[in-house]
Amino acid sequence: MSEFMFTDYYHNQVTFSFEDHPYSPAPKHVWVICRLENQWLLTEHSRRGIEFPGGKVEVGENAEEAAVREVYEETGGVVKHLQYVGQYRVEGKGGTIIKNVYYADIDRLVDKEDYMETKGPVKLTTLPKDIHLNERYSFMMKDQVLTYSLKHLNYL
Repeated sequence: MSEFMFTDYYHNQVTFSFEDHPYSPAPKHVWVICRLENQWLLTEHSRRGIEFPGGKVEVGENAEEAAVREVYEETGGVVKHLQYVGQYRVEGKGGTIIKNVYYADIDRLVDKEDYMETKGPVKLTTLPKDIHLNERYSFMMKDQVLTYSLKHLNYL
């Protein structure tokens, strides 16, 4: 199994793999790298800043269902195609978090009155090269999970 190990923005140990669910068959968190036409589709979290949508898997749903739901809730994006990218494990001070990373092609955006804990969709033609230094972006955008995922998806 090919694994990548590094520390995240908060100096937690992260292990990331493109293998099929190497750390858990039923992770409790998801993160979705989204494209709408020729743009990146992100959201602006009210506290963390700009990030790709994601969140917790709710009772009664699997990770794929959670990914589709989170994209819609946080951006209004309707997922056309969802692809598993990989899974990572964070060994943090509060315990271990295991998260699936997905790539989604978005069919369209639906205007919503409520985007949950976010300010709604953010569309970008390109992602900033210095994203790890940019205070407008969430800590989740600043570690190597994004870099490895974009390389794997042939966007870098």
